[in-house]
Amino acid sequence: MLADKRTVNLAEKYNVAAPRYTSYPTMPYWDTDAFSQDAWKQSVKLSFEESNERDGISLYIHLPFCESLCTYCGCNTRITKNHSVELPYIHALLKEWQMYREIMGAAPVIREIHLGGGTPTFFSAGNLHLLIDGLLDGVHIHPESEFSFEAHPANTTIEHLQTLYDLGFRRLSLGIQDFDPKVQFIIHREQSFEQVQFVTEEARRIGYNSINYDLIYGLPLQTMGGLAETIQQVADLMPDRIAFYSYAHVPWIKPGQRRFTEQDLPDTEIKNKLCELGRNLLRSYGYIEVGMDHFALPGDDLCIAQHTGSLHRNFMGYTHQHTKLLIGLGVSSISDSWYAFAQNVKVVEDYINLVDHNLGLVHIGTLPVFKGHILTEEDLVIRRHILNMMCKGMTSWKNHSETWPSLPDALERLKPPADDGLVEINSSELKVTPHGKRFLRNICMALDARLWADQPATQLFSMAI
Repeated sequence: MLADKRTVNLAEKYNVAAPRYTSYPTMPYWDTDAFSQDAWKQSVKLSFEESNERDGISLYIHLPFCESLCTYCGCNTRITKNHSVELPYIHALLKEWQMYREIMGAAPVIREIHLGGGTPTFFSAGNLHLLIDGLLDGVHIHPESEFSFEAHPANTTIEHLQTLYDLGFRRLSLGIQDFDPKVQFIIHREQSFEQVQFVTEEARRIGYNSINYDLIYGLPLQTMGGLAETIQQVADLMPDRIAFYSYAHVPWIKPGQRRFTEQDLPDTEIKNKLCELGRNLLRSYGYIEVGMDHFALPGDDLCIAQHTGSLHRNFMGYTHQHTKLLIGLGVSSISDSWYAFAQNVKVVEDYINLVDHNLGLVHIGTLPVFKGHILTEEDLVIRRHILNMMCKGMTSWKNHSETWPSLPDALERLKPPADDGLVEINSSELKVTPHGKRFLRNICMALDARLWADQPATQLFSMAI
């Protein structure tokens, strides 16, 4: 069940700082000087007109509040026990959504909604009802719509589950990370197996048809035995999907990670063994590896999408649905029109002030976007190739329109992975081998023209392994 010597050697060789490629270009390489709100609005309008009737649009809602800080977390959060923050934030979200409705100029067709955080279940069930009612007022719902939300097992109630189910939610994601009490204590994320079991069983009883668990390897104080026991407990509950991903240690970005030191973290060799142990155990329980860092049962939509070649990846993660336009609402949310990216301001008060600004009786709120990127033609070409690699494990450039100026350099950078058996390359095609799936970030990095044209002097990304 443990990693063989070759896998360990490859993990050490390719353990470099690398993006996760939820977008291309990656955020540190956005050309913010060429970005403007007017250009962003035009791209939203264009994408909406091209795709709304056919595909619908996706909504990501960032709900940043948590009652306590999970020290491993890399998300944008606001720690508070003051629940009076809920309603002002919801009103701001709905005002931002109304601004986008005005840009679109017609009723949107909603294909996906995802509530992320933070802790969406920080909000009362009644306030979540108010939020979703406001978002869905005057819109059309796509016949294949899917609504999902993230939840903390320790504070998710039957009322939360029932209220969101009644509003159309069918997918639930529970952040577990590890059941080992020592690990939970040091990362300040404590929930019992019984709490997870209760939420899982109640969600299934109510009618949810997809439950995901998040697990992380490489956490402080994590051991082989502890992880094996965690995965055994997870298998007892058999969620439909599991996200099993590497802990990203970025204390220069997230100071909360300084609660522990690098000495508490597994070294590269142990972290690699944790990864291989987890992957092997999940496969032994019948899960199929999907894309990067994801596992699902054979009948799950993600597995089916991977098999049919329709798997898609966006800022919300992997999905079997594809929409051209993703609108992110809320503090720090990222939107994607396919032609451009935009990110909202990162401080709650700044966000609310921007969307809620009034002059006398006239509301003159503005989109709370503070930076973004307008994709060039080359960006769009490379983006398609990286998306193909992340979702299909292969890409090709048989036509001139599918090539880009630095393609020869990218192919040169792919020679070592090819020699190591991670990829197969011919004159017009690149394919990831089964052994190369663990190294998708490294493979995609070889295609990243912007990164290689301006290599960072300091570390921007977490380590690949």
